[in-house]
Amino acid sequence: MLFKKSIPQLLAEANESGEGTLVRSLSSFNLVALGVGAIIGAGLFSLTGIAAADNAGPAVILSFIVAAVGCGFAGLCYAEFASMIPVAGSAYTYSYATMGEFMAWIIGWDLVLEYALGAATVAASWSQYFSQFIEGFGVHFPTTLLHGPWDKIDVAGQMVNAGGIINLPAIVIVCLLSLLLMKGTGESSAVNNVLVIVKVAVVLVFIALGWAFINPANHHPFIPVNLGEEAVKSGTKGFFEFFASDDFGHFGISGILRGAAVVFFAFIGFDAVSTAAQEAKNPQKGMPIGIIGSLVVCTLLYVLFSYVMTGLENYTKFAGDAKPVATAFAQTGYTFLNKFLIVAILAGYTSVILVMLLGQSRVFYSMSKDGLLPKIFSDLHPKNQTPYKTNLMFMVFVSIFAGFVPVSDLGHMVSIGTLFAFSLVCIGVLILRKTDPQLDRPFRTPWVPVVPILGILVCVMMMASLPLASWGRLAVWMALGIIIYYAYSKKNSKIRKEYQGN
Repeated sequence: MLFKKSIPQLLAEANESGEGTLVRSLSSFNLVALGVGAIIGAGLFSLTGIAAADNAGPAVILSFIVAAVGCGFAGLCYAEFASMIPVAGSAYTYSYATMGEFMAWIIGWDLVLEYALGAATVAASWSQYFSQFIEGFGVHFPTTLLHGPWDKIDVAGQMVNAGGIINLPAIVIVCLLSLLLMKGTGESSAVNNVLVIVKVAVVLVFIALGWAFINPANHHPFIPVNLGEEAVKSGTKGFFEFFASDDFGHFGISGILRGAAVVFFAFIGFDAVSTAAQEAKNPQKGMPIGIIGSLVVCTLLYVLFSYVMTGLENYTKFAGDAKPVATAFAQTGYTFLNKFLIVAILAGYTSVILVMLLGQSRVFYSMSKDGLLPKIFSDLHPKNQTPYKTNLMFMVFVSIFAGFVPVSDLGHMVSIGTLFAFSLVCIGVLILRKTDPQLDRPFRTPWVPVVPILGILVCVMMMASLPLASWGRLAVWMALGIIIYYAYSKKNSKIRKEYQGN
């Protein structure tokens, strides 16, 4: 039997009020700011350089466009669900209503990769910019406390171990923001709004000032040659042989696709908006505005930003550089703005970590309310009405990953988890349009089934372009989740007990 939660049941949960429920305190502007807060961060300020150096070269601009197209299709599907089912939990909740409990658990477990490891990825990069900022005041943070034991850095063109023990600043920022989230969603949103204004301002300043210093030679070749692709074209190597080789994804068309999968991490903020649906004042109107509005604004900024960045400095200089924006901006000569630039980047990173931690706690809150996780994850603070115990648990979990795991490995894990979640949301729209066509949909995804199908295809294409190691980590993570489901969640599911009359 397929155990699903009905739409009326979900709406009843969304309309609950009083003690033990989340507080509706977010306006449409707050929701757009949450989306922009999560979107503009490590993906733009750090992963852009990684994708340019390792995968796409100057054509990272096209990688952003490919990723944006996939996000656009998925975003339209998210907007339909978020306006129709304004409940905390995002893709987890939507899957529960369309594909049943087991798939809901899978997607909820998968979202840990997206939000928790997303926060860890950004925190690891935040640490590098923080170190550069305090160096401007003559304070030098020891390398052993600035890098994890497996971090590598570029020394004379060779990637060598950084000689670190723990990324301490990354752990500190995760702990501080987790404590802020325990204080309250309204307070966290107010802080986020300020941080978003600061970082959007610096993105615009970077584009405006950097444009005059673009060196056209840095954009040539726009798509660096991939020797494996050339061999396929000449017939000396088969496609599947090339696909399984190390050449795949390193420049050329395959590099653009893999670069899209890497920078895709930069777009995950819009779906974090949907996790806050139960805290929106007018979710039927605000959720589509928050999701689509933040995606459109950030896509435009991303394309312009990556064009300027790869024009200021040759893409090869960004290899192993966790702070490529500062490296590129140094070419402008505006050295007096360096501290301002780094402060704004730190503000941007901070807001991303904040929204990711918020999103993860809300997903686990919903899963706990359904009995799939222990009750401790849905316990709310008696005064602040926040899932403070979940925040505490993820403070520890995210801190460990931020302190010890290399940022590039984290980025790939986040991307594949997010793409999987987006694919399931697109599938969910197709299913619900077939099974419940008469449901009230304040926002309707246009051109169904074309848009959801294209969303699935683009997401799967980007997943396929990621390294096999990312697929292996995803398989291990999912296997662990399935074990937990059968050992605990299936036995304690509230909806299952209702169906069985217990």
